Amino acid sequence: MTSLTYRDAGVDIDAGDSLVERIKPFAKRTMRPEVMAGIGGFGALFEISKKYREPVLVSGTDGVGTKLKLAFQLNRHDTIGIDLVAMSVNDILVQGAEPLFFLDYFACGRLDVDTAATVIQGIARGCELAGCALIGGETAEMPGMYPDGEYDLAGFAVGAVEKSRLIDGAAIEPGDVVIGLASSGAHSNGYSLVRKILERAKPDMEADFDGRSLADAVMAPTRIYVKPLLALMDALPVKGLAHITGGGLLDNVPRILQDSLLAALDSTAWTRPPLFDWLQREGQVADAEMHRVFNCGIGMVVVVAQEHEAQTLEMLRDAGETAWNIGMIRRRDADQLQTIVT
Repeated sequence: MTSLTYRDAGVDIDAGDSLVERIKPFAKRTMRPEVMAGIGGFGALFEISKKYREPVLVSGTDGVGTKLKLAFQLNRHDTIGIDLVAMSVNDILVQGAEPLFFLDYFACGRLDVDTAATVIQGIARGCELAGCALIGGETAEMPGMYPDGEYDLAGFAVGAVEKSRLIDGAAIEPGDVVIGLASSGAHSNGYSLVRKILERAKPDMEADFDGRSLADAVMAPTRIYVKPLLALMDALPVKGLAHITGGGLLDNVPRILQDSLLAALDSTAWTRPPLFDWLQREGQVADAEMHRVFNCGIGMVVVVAQEHEAQTLEMLRDAGETAWNIGMIRRRDADQLQTIVT
């Protein structure tokens, strides 16, 4: 009887070891002084900085949804890792937290070292943009679990914030200003609908689309807002932050509002990227559905007092963000929605 090996069963340990060596230089570029031990051990070690007197740890986990399906179809794996990092670090940022470190989970049926290394290089790039360390992760090769050429991703971020500087929206009141930060596209939400529209329209994905290909527009990585917003929070009292993900503006802004308040938003106050016009037209999607599924050009919302509006916009624009005053906080009647987009 022939002796069987793990490789015969579909798991290549040597490929996994090769991947670890390939990604070490990417991870090294993300290191922070607090990292005591990173990739290679059974667990990563991270010391909380002494700059915090009463540190509160904030954690988040997410994936990139069915945007992965388009990555497989278009054979574009270089930026999907940025999406993975963005979804978690932007989430913990809204509570005032500085992202400290990130871990990833990469699962596949058969490990393609080149593809995996490309994905993880994107994860490392996302960590650089967020200022957090890629401190560890897991690569799982599981024969029979995934079709050839496909993989799944999950990400985990941990951040810290001074207890006295937690942001929970409790200070928001009528008259406060809603600032919107531009998104880079659909980010990582609504892609089941995006794919349905693409199936119906059957466009040439490489044809010119507003100065780039449609594939580039659809796969544009999620914008990471960490560094400019941390700087803003150090300079000004920010009352609330909302990451505009699944649920769009209609469902995410209310998450930081008391029941007695609403956000009245003016859709003419910001420039909607052409991608959303194309998706709405080709899918014949209603306005309300667009605002509930997609970010429609606003990836992050910042709520500040009216007296800080001008300085907030100036700081964000100086940091390279495109930002607009998109609305105001008002008192809410019992029968009103908490986000009104006109």
